Amino acid sequence: MLRYLSSDLIVHLIIFQAVILLISIWNIILVRRARRHSQPFNQQSVSILVPARNEELNIAACIQSLLSQRYPDFEVIVLDDSSTDSTFQILQEISQANHNLTVLKGERGPDKHPGKNWACNQLADSARGELLLFTDADTTHHPEMLENITAALEGENADLVTGYPRQVLGSWGEKLLVPFFSWAVLVFFPLGLAYKMRSAIFTTAVGQLMLFRKQVYQSIGGHAGVSRSIVDDLALARKVQENGFRWRVVQAADLISCHMYQTSRQALEGFSKNLFAAFGFRLIPFSFAFLWLAVLFLEPLLILVLLVAGRAPLADPGVLAICLGLSVLVWLIPFIHLALPVWLAFCYPAVVIANGISAARSLWLTLKGELVWKDRVIEPSSWKWL
Repeated sequence: MLRYLSSDLIVHLIIFQAVILLISIWNIILVRRARRHSQPFNQQSVSILVPARNEELNIAACIQSLLSQRYPDFEVIVLDDSSTDSTFQILQEISQANHNLTVLKGERGPDKHPGKNWACNQLADSARGELLLFTDADTTHHPEMLENITAALEGENADLVTGYPRQVLGSWGEKLLVPFFSWAVLVFFPLGLAYKMRSAIFTTAVGQLMLFRKQVYQSIGGHAGVSRSIVDDLALARKVQENGFRWRVVQAADLISCHMYQTSRQALEGFSKNLFAAFGFRLIPFSFAFLWLAVLFLEPLLILVLLVAGRAPLADPGVLAICLGLSVLVWLIPFIHLALPVWLAFCYPAVVIANGISAARSLWLTLKGELVWKDRVIEPSSWKWL
């Protein structure tokens, strides 16, 4: 057993790391390629839809950036989802000087439904555009965002286009938790295979940027069809895939930035809400994934410490160096692509540990039925073994 843990296991980890490094490189190539399209001659009308709840710190910058889009035919609709701060007042002030901004006051939704889904459902019902772009109130957008994303939709003949914004990171909690999900998608989800599969196992999306053809959105039931889902973006993308429609991921870090959370506490609460839900509340796959991450990236470091202390005589320093070098590359290359701080990639052990803690908290709170987000209690979800 000692020989396997200090020598043979390291070789197996190298093989696995090499595979996921190739997956991440290929994914980056595919994601960049999806952006290389010219605008079609006939540009379709777009409704930009923004749900907002207690976003007084972000909402003005977000809406002004959306109103500044260099696109011939679009509207911006924002729904205030029962905010208790000054979000609605700020929106009203902006709307007085902008005719293509519509501000809605959200209606009370069905009990125990996640508020965002109900808010997005109301937004979609009010939209007149042929295309629907959902984004979050904590994002800011380059003036050419809409032009580039619609070109990708048409050029790829897709029904849904999504992409990962550049994440603005403040506190240490944000730095360690926020980059994890987009990194995991690039590293573990082979997009070239996922595009061709009817199964939704590798399907992904991010709610900060989701551009739908309106007819497709309506045909899969829209947000009303995933009304009880905590991770509505993944649920909608899976419905797109399951119904035989096309989806694509595009490079978006140069077009959109997002400041998801303001504090470490908010980041922990947000990921506690989402992590177990992202696995469909499947206990064994969820537990295995985070245990495997710990083995993959922390076990080689433990062997290094033991080797330096003279407690791992069977370890091969050369093989261990290759393993640790690949570990860094597996984090560094996606972080560069996602416009994340390069130095943070070298802190990957702390990122793995922080997300492991968040995953354990997500599991515990879900099982206890104590998930809360933005002062709303989330209805307990039933979990499964597989």
